[in-house]
Amino acid sequence: MSMLAAAVDGYTIYAQQISNVTPEAPPGSEQIMKLVRWLMWFVLLMGITGIIWAGGKFAWERYNGGPLESPKIVIGALVGGIIATSAGTIMNAVILNS
Repeated sequence: MSMLAAAVDGYTIYAQQISNVTPEAPPGSEQIMKLVRWLMWFVLLMGITGIIWAGGKFAWERYNGGPLESPKIVIGALVGGIIATSAGTIMNAVILNS
């Protein structure tokens, strides 16, 4: 049993050291981060475009008296924008706090 207790104590010491790890970007990751920033900009641009499109479609639907489908577009653009802009926060919460 003493070997088992020593192994558990050693494991506890290693586990305490591992819990203090902070993420660090690898060398050369600046190009990948640049691509991620471009993709984020594109997603935000598409969200803004979607909301503008939905506003015009809403006006057209109201003018013609047709069924209202534009609120779904607005909700989709807003939910997509919220998820896209908070992706880093979501990943940090899931990965670092698990």
